[in-house]
Amino acid sequence: MANAEHGGRGSTVDSGSADTRTGAARAVLWLVAAVLAIRQMAHVLRLPPGERLTDLETWTGDNGVLHVRGSLYDQDHFTGTPFAGLVLKPLTHSAEQALGVAWTFSTLLFVAVLGVVAARALPGPISRRSSLVAAPVAISLLMVSLPVRNALTTGQTSIIPVLLVLLGCFAVRGERACGVLIGVGAALQPTVLLFVPLLWLTGRRRAAVSTTATFAAATALTWALMPHDSWTYWVHHVAGAGLGARPDGLANQSLHGALLRIGLEGPLEIGLFLVLAVAVIVLGLRRAVRYARDGQLLLAVALTGCVAVTVSPTAWQHQLLWVLLAMVGRVGTKARDRLVWPALVVLVMTLPGAVLLPNMPVLYPLRDNVPLLTALLAACLVPFLPRTSEHFRRPVPTTYAEPAPARWARVPLLPFWRRVLSRPNLLLELLVIRVGYSAYSHIRLEATAGRETAEAHGRTIASIERALHIDIERWANHSIQHAKWLESFFNFYYESFHFVVPLTVLGVLYVRRPADYRWARAALGFATVLGLVGFWFFPLAPPRLMPGMDFIDTVHGPQDLANPDYGAMTQVTNQYAAMPSLHFGWSLWCGIVIAVVAPKLWMKALGMLHPLFTVCAIIATANHWVLDAVGGATVVGAGFALVYVLAGPRGVQLPELPAPRAATWGGKAMPAGRTGSGSGASK
Repeated sequence: MANAEHGGRGSTVDSGSADTRTGAARAVLWLVAAVLAIRQMAHVLRLPPGERLTDLETWTGDNGVLHVRGSLYDQDHFTGTPFAGLVLKPLTHSAEQALGVAWTFSTLLFVAVLGVVAARALPGPISRRSSLVAAPVAISLLMVSLPVRNALTTGQTSIIPVLLVLLGCFAVRGERACGVLIGVGAALQPTVLLFVPLLWLTGRRRAAVSTTATFAAATALTWALMPHDSWTYWVHHVAGAGLGARPDGLANQSLHGALLRIGLEGPLEIGLFLVLAVAVIVLGLRRAVRYARDGQLLLAVALTGCVAVTVSPTAWQHQLLWVLLAMVGRVGTKARDRLVWPALVVLVMTLPGAVLLPNMPVLYPLRDNVPLLTALLAACLVPFLPRTSEHFRRPVPTTYAEPAPARWARVPLLPFWRRVLSRPNLLLELLVIRVGYSAYSHIRLEATAGRETAEAHGRTIASIERALHIDIERWANHSIQHAKWLESFFNFYYESFHFVVPLTVLGVLYVRRPADYRWARAALGFATVLGLVGFWFFPLAPPRLMPGMDFIDTVHGPQDLANPDYGAMTQVTNQYAAMPSLHFGWSLWCGIVIAVVAPKLWMKALGMLHPLFTVCAIIATANHWVLDAVGGATVVGAGFALVYVLAGPRGVQLPELPAPRAATWGGKAMPAGRTGSGSGASK
């Protein structure tokens, strides 16, 4: 009895502490959401009048289309429906500053309501903790997404139709009220009418009829009050097609825009677009109906919105909010795969395509249509799990290894950083590597304090090396001029192996040694971050850019040192990001990893040749000082040390497997190693 009582009190205490932690996390997340909202509002209002709320100003400003008598579409500035123009008419008399503040605040309020409604509509079952933090997380993701940021800057109304649909499906009672809200959304954005078949096929026929009637009434009212504009929009421009910016621009993320960008035009393009649009509508709505009947109505709404985006003649960036909602679907039966689809959607909706994919001509068709392709994947291809699946709530768990004992009791400092024996999801790894390298390149390019500071640091490094008697850069640089084959070899090595070898090492580890892959990848990441810190706080001119020191730039050719930009190279890289030398640091990382994990001695020796050749190349080509290589070695050593301190030793203890049961023969036990492979032994 005493033991039971004691256990009950312990459970109560544990539950209370868990609730306290959840409440604290929820408060922090709400604070983050509020900070993001305030930051977005301040960013918009700080912009000059000609750069903020640009679309709204062209509609409601002194010379805006809503002030000009005649058609709304004479100046090609207004791209909304005639009903939207009718709704915006009363705003034309508002003061510009008051309208800007009110419009921005209202948009942020709409985003907050949208996040709360979406969080409450998550398909269950979900844990209590997840339900408590879902709303602030959803609002934060919406705030940083490209559609919301674009809508805030331009003053667009594209958030309102999405909000009306969600309110109609999840917040109001009664099918008639639901239909009225969705019908008003369709009057503002005609492709919202695709929700009518979704409602009809899921048994909400009264809501479907109410949606159609509301849309028809709003459109008829606009025809009666603005017949010329209605004719221009619905007939002359075929539901607004061709209004606004060029439809073949990158901003138009629809099937029509993609076909125009690849060079199709005229009747062929229109016919192909109609065929593809019909196929997407049929396939996408069938999937949406299936998930709605499965109890995942929010996912069904998101898929229908993705269909609407892709088949619309024009789908601008601020209209792509439906794609972000599609992340609520669960994909993958394994726990390690569950983050792939949400991570992909968040990255696509928050980062430009140039960050997600390299700047290679062969990838331009993908890079230019990343949001459209994501919407198509969501609508037609991604195999979202039904709620009836045994893995919907309980995916196959990830296998973790027991950490190897460390020399110090406080290592690892992060005991929750557990080593995974299986390899991570490849798509997620590629996304992380690409986005991480893009961020690295951007920070590296920005981390400069000017030519004078970099050259002053260069003279300091040169004087330190002279004092240490390690100033061999000029001797090495001029020595290879007498052996052109050696100069060509070092130039080639410098330019060719910097990325190839680390990626190859990561690839081999990923395939053959997944547990070591995670260890090595973490060390490389820490070393790179520390290198960026060095670039930022200690900009350094390499020897080849130091005037008066008689160095020869063997890789890039003669540089005009009188020109502060030093030619075209400054446009693509920060030439003062020399300390530490990640060129040498990454090569040393490769050598250490190969030396640690390679099974044969000759492999280890071959791996260590790479940092040796690299340090010779960076010094002989005058791209780095000797101390730069020392700095590269330091950050790599610090990277491995951080992994050790935070996660423990590299080695792991494999989980114990059950001992094989001894086979019998004639009633006598046989050693497991002598068990035969025939049918008698398997019985």
